[in-house]
Amino acid sequence: MEIGQKVRFLNEVGGGIIAGFQGKDIVLIEDEDGFNIPMLRSQVVVIETNANNFEVKKVAKPAPKQEAKPADNPKMQPIKPNYDTRILADGENDDPSERPIAFQAKPLERKGGDVMNVHLAFIPENVRKLTQTQFEAYLINDSNYYIHVTIATGENAAWHLMWQGVIEPNVKIRLKTFDRNELPAMERMAVQLHAWKADKPFALKPAVDTVLRIDSVKFYKLHVFQPSPFFREPALIYDIVSRDEPFEEFDVEEAFDKAEATAEQDDKARLKEAKRLEKQKAAQRQAEKRKPFGDDVIEVDLHISALLDNTEGLSSSVLLNTQLTEFRTFMERNRGKKGQKIVFIHGKGEGVLREAIIKELHHRYRNCEYQDASFREYGFGATLVTIC
Repeated sequence: MEIGQKVRFLNEVGGGIIAGFQGKDIVLIEDEDGFNIPMLRSQVVVIETNANNFEVKKVAKPAPKQEAKPADNPKMQPIKPNYDTRILADGENDDPSERPIAFQAKPLERKGGDVMNVHLAFIPENVRKLTQTQFEAYLINDSNYYIHVTIATGENAAWHLMWQGVIEPNVKIRLKTFDRNELPAMERMAVQLHAWKADKPFALKPAVDTVLRIDSVKFYKLHVFQPSPFFREPALIYDIVSRDEPFEEFDVEEAFDKAEATAEQDDKARLKEAKRLEKQKAAQRQAEKRKPFGDDVIEVDLHISALLDNTEGLSSSVLLNTQLTEFRTFMERNRGKKGQKIVFIHGKGEGVLREAIIKELHHRYRNCEYQDASFREYGFGATLVTIC
């Protein structure tokens, strides 16, 4: 069989022209509509055609007359054959199926795909048995770009390569299957991306170098696995790049170190008094910390004294993460309620909690609007968020 020959299918209706080969057993057949159909060689028969591309049936030819051999008649000379009589060297193969594939499908592009969106997804194999099941990790390229990806797990100078390679446009690939006991080693994942397009002009995208914090506690909670446009099964999805903007982790420890470095020693008494007053106000609001405020405004008290009965022995980072968890809970609960207003009372303090909330709004809830809440009601200690 050779490229360009006309063939028909042995056990099916149809046929076409040989467009290429895949390995030794697969032939690519181009049909009348220009589509390439892979078929087994054993299911394809070559047919002869005339100048008008109609099939010509073979007719048995009479046996050729016996001619005298040159040895019988010295005047006769052997005719030079009109075909290649060379002998193939050992290991040389003239099988057309061994030739390079002539056909290669181009990746499809979609409208709006020139904006980069890259995600990391986790899917439980059995969502009803989260404490026993294995999980699958996927990388999703929701864009028209080829992306070279490097993913490593670890921390500081002890990183270990998890996966590296090129992911094609608008596809998802499975990175690995893992058990729950592997989660602690995957809590910090460094991701590096470099995007381009092949054989056509494209807009340059900045290289991405970011670190994701994978919360292993979420893998014990059924509600965090939600429907998505990428999978039939519920999935936990982390954004690596969203609308061309890479995810940036909010460094809790760095924020606290900065706040402590800038705090003056002689302000301790003032801060102590301020905390006493805030605790007194929080005690008054304890019973109604989640009450609706007005007709359409929800008031959420994020003071740590309103969230925890006892904070003894807890680090500053744990306390801040507790407050951010409460913030995310109310944002997720009201995410689909367009126009809903929520007042988050965080207090003035050093501004660490307010800065963390604004960081979350920029990266996780970029479609929501926010502003300082009423000064008359809250002073400088509250932020009003409007769900959009």
